[in-house]
Amino acid sequence: MSTINPDVTALTAAANSLRQSKPHYGERVIRGLLLLAAVVSVLTTFGIVISLLIPSIEFFTEIPMGDFLFGTTWTPLFMNGEFGVLPLVSGTLVITGIAIIVAIPLGLGSAIYLSEYASLRVRKVLKPTLEVLAGIPTVVFGFFALEFLTQLILVKIFPGIEVFNALSAGIIMGIMIIPTIASLSEDAMAAVPSGLRDGAYALGSTKRQTAMKVVIPAALSGIVAAFVLGISRAIGETMIVTIAAGLQPQLTLNPLQGMQTMTSYIAAAGSGDLATGSIEYKSIFAVGLLLFILTFVMNVFSIRLVRRFRQVYQ
Repeated sequence: MSTINPDVTALTAAANSLRQSKPHYGERVIRGLLLLAAVVSVLTTFGIVISLLIPSIEFFTEIPMGDFLFGTTWTPLFMNGEFGVLPLVSGTLVITGIAIIVAIPLGLGSAIYLSEYASLRVRKVLKPTLEVLAGIPTVVFGFFALEFLTQLILVKIFPGIEVFNALSAGIIMGIMIIPTIASLSEDAMAAVPSGLRDGAYALGSTKRQTAMKVVIPAALSGIVAAFVLGISRAIGETMIVTIAAGLQPQLTLNPLQGMQTMTSYIAAAGSGDLATGSIEYKSIFAVGLLLFILTFVMNVFSIRLVRRFRQVYQ
């Protein structure tokens, strides 16, 4: 006479009960909503590309692409205007470069302190305080750069500086993106297993050595992602550069002079009285498409870089 294992009987009964259970309609609804959110995001991106692409193609039927990409004079709103976008590109890159020089050392340094040196009580106070900067409207940053930084500080250091200049805009833009870089980098460092730190300390490493040679390499992919997000926000910033850097499209690398970025031109021209369908109106979309392409290429490069240095811990 054969005996039936009670454990097997229990497992069989549990499997049958799971098969006979009612479907979880709530999970299906949530799954459908998440799918809808993903589809809407993709369709929105395609919509942006199409809205930029069609007017841009019409623009390039009248203005040669070579003249647009390599021209050194940007006067689209003048009579017999010229459409060389290099002054806008150079202004964007110069101001973004200044912002990077300011934001990356301060942001990464803040992240290292919060992750490796600060006590739990200090971290609970400093991190939310640092993130408050991310909630300040950028128009406030712009007027702060113009009225305080330029008028009260930079004029005394650089007597020949112009009222509207790239230096003040870049510095304040860098301060604006510090919370983004610091917060995301600190989160990446906090995700590093504590066993790696303990192993480094067991080998006699100091806090500085552990942070620089263990924690940062282990969290490098997250730190790079934080840098890219901060740089992307700097490239797309509008109000700070419009207020503090001025609207002078000059092909120069001198940060003491006024400059115009691609975003500030789009904001200034889009708020004007340009006739719909005119070549000046279409130039807004051409500049927007170029800005989209630059940001897209940078993000693709950064994704490849993040995947290369990504480390997964169990």
